[in-house]
Amino acid sequence: MKNFKGIFPALLTPFDNQDKINEKALEKLIKMNMEKGVTGFYVGGSTAEAFLLSEDERMYIYKLVKDITKGECTLIAHIGCISTKQSIKFGKYAESLGYDAISSISPFYYKFSFNEIKQHYFDIVDNVNLPMLIYNFPNFSGVTLSVENIGEFLIDPRFIGVKHTSNDYFALEQFKTAFPDKIVYNGFDEMFLAGLSMGADGGIGSTYNFMAEKFIKIKQLYDEGENQEAYKIQQTANKILAALCKVGIMQGEKAVLSLMGYDFGYARAPFSRLTSEQIKFLEKTVLPLL
Repeated sequence: MKNFKGIFPALLTPFDNQDKINEKALEKLIKMNMEKGVTGFYVGGSTAEAFLLSEDERMYIYKLVKDITKGECTLIAHIGCISTKQSIKFGKYAESLGYDAISSISPFYYKFSFNEIKQHYFDIVDNVNLPMLIYNFPNFSGVTLSVENIGEFLIDPRFIGVKHTSNDYFALEQFKTAFPDKIVYNGFDEMFLAGLSMGADGGIGSTYNFMAEKFIKIKQLYDEGENQEAYKIQQTANKILAALCKVGIMQGEKAVLSLMGYDFGYARAPFSRLTSEQIKFLEKTVLPLL
């Protein structure tokens, strides 16, 4: 099994001036992060604007990332959709490409029962021969998976762990304590050190796209018992995150990458475009901290 412990950028999707996927910009970003030493990439998640992409675009990104990385790092394909059939389709495609694992947000919007959500996940793993990572993101999915709920998945060896994008660190600790051999990822970048302290094996995050080295260093220092030094880096990362929150995380991250020389274009509508004043604010506040 590939290494699943460590730092995984949740890849953004770059668009050119014709609103098409910018392959060169994505390749440049991936290679830069591989040189920094990331463990792998989380492909096609919410940070990738997955629900603003067509089916063909989502599948194209899976293939593009696989071709660029050439088997040199761990790849997790997010295949989440409301539709079980569509999720299975994406999962089978990721399997055919040679991905290391799949992940899926809980089906949302229709307020499915837990039994319906459970059946959704098991239908996927019954049809796709890749390990599954549950994506627990209550704030966006509207689904809160309890420790008991998660346990109904993790007792099955096909489910390798949880991407926990929540500030419920008691739940994270309970997941890890109950299933110490499973992988638990911290999801909120601004609380990465907190997640490590409660048992997280690593993190999957959007700001890792342009400052993965900070999170790699935080984990290294934490593992070495240098908690105060790790905290200082987390504080710097959080100054950047605070600036992004003022303009919009998705739009801000793309603007920061463009300021760094990576042509990531704009987030798709209905996301708004940043003003020149907002971009200057990011240039002044974020770039000096990178």
